Amino acid sequence: MKIKILLADDHELVRKGFRLMLDAQPDLDVVGEAADGAEAVELCRRLRPDVVLMDLHMPGLDGVRATELITAELPEVRVLALSTFDLDENVVAALRAGAGGFLPKDVSPEELIEGVRVVHRGESAVAPRLLTRLIGTFVRVTDPRPSEDIHHTRPGGARPEGRARPRPIPAELDGLTDREREVLVLIARGRSNAEIAHDLSVSPSTVKNHVTSLFAKIGVRDRAQAVIVAYEAGLIRPGE
Repeated sequence: MKIKILLADDHELVRKGFRLMLDAQPDLDVVGEAADGAEAVELCRRLRPDVVLMDLHMPGLDGVRATELITAELPEVRVLALSTFDLDENVVAALRAGAGGFLPKDVSPEELIEGVRVVHRGESAVAPRLLTRLIGTFVRVTDPRPSEDIHHTRPGGARPEGRARPRPIPAELDGLTDREREVLVLIARGRSNAEIAHDLSVSPSTVKNHVTSLFAKIGVRDRAQAVIVAYEAGLIRPGE
């Protein structure tokens, strides 16, 4: 069966270009087009596509909120986020909302086609190094100090308001084994399963089992969301 695709972008020319590229593939079928997030949500309810190519910057209901609504209501629908910018804080928001991957809009036709197939398989379509750059730039890391200590003294002794507290460390991390926590850190550093297997001197199948187990324990769907959890929990920090 063909992979059913919904295109969500406020530029008709972009949608037409993507349709030409995707419909030329024997295993892909564009079943609908949406010009904004609200229309994308409604078409997903009606057409039940396998994959949505979601532009993040649209008027009205934007791509991040549309992604959140779609993945919450229709978890079988996979979202592949698209942005004009490589480093875009909305990409991290979309991944946190449930998007299965991200591609910049200037990718080659081959990369776009492969990204759709990867997301449809349930994998994360984000280059690991790009993912760690994105999350290292935009994800807030948990600070262990009490909120009243998070201040900077200004000249004259004035103290500004404390920074907004980041998310607390997820309780689910307490249930990870030492090896699962180690695997999570390596995922957050951009390692593939094969590279993790080499680093830990174990088989790829063993790594896959660890990944499946830790994903279930921390409640994430894919590597992108796992990396976000690792950064927010302070298991790894930007630049490490």
